[in-house]
Amino acid sequence: MSVQMVARRYATALADVVMANGESQEVQKELAAWSEMMQSNEQLLEVFRNPTIPYEQKRKVLSALIERSRVRPTTANFLQVLLQNQRLAELGEVNQRFAQILDERSGMVSAQVTTARPVPQASQEALRAKLAAMTGKSVRLSFTTDEELIGGITTRIGSTIYDGSVRNQLQQFKERLVGKG
Repeated sequence: MSVQMVARRYATALADVVMANGESQEVQKELAAWSEMMQSNEQLLEVFRNPTIPYEQKRKVLSALIERSRVRPTTANFLQVLLQNQRLAELGEVNQRFAQILDERSGMVSAQVTTARPVPQASQEALRAKLAAMTGKSVRLSFTTDEELIGGITTRIGSTIYDGSVRNQLQQFKERLVGKG
C-alpha cells in the first residue's frame, strides 16, 4: 500500500475524531509542530524508522516526548497509534493529508501563487476574491517569487495550474512561430 493511501486513511480517521470533538485546529497545530520536529531531527526520525530498535524503547521515547510537549489526549493517542502501526516516520505525509481533509471539509482550498515580484496586499485580496469566485470556496493563499517568470502570475490549486506568466506566453508564441515555419 502506498504512503499516500496510508496517509489518507489515517488522516481521514483523525479528521472524523477531531471534528466530532471540536478540536481540529488545535490538533492540526500540534501535529504540524510534531512533524516539523521530526523532520528537523534526523536521529529521532531514524529511531522511529529503524526496525531493529525494539517497540518498547520507541514507546518510551515517544511517551517522554509527549509528556514534554503536553499535547492534547487526541494528539497523544494518534501518535501512539502511528507508533503501534509502525507509521510514525510517515507523520509528515499524514499531517499534510490531514490538513487537506480539514480544508476540504470546511470549504477551503489552498492556492500556491508564484509571481516575478512581491504582490501588494490589495492585489492579494483581489486575487483571493477572484479565486474564491472561480472555485466557490474560501481560498488560503501562499506566495512565492520567481524572477524567471518575467511578469504575470502562476497559480496552483490542487493539481490545476493557471499559468499567466510572461515566460509562458513567450514560450507559446515561440511554439506558434516554429510551428508555422
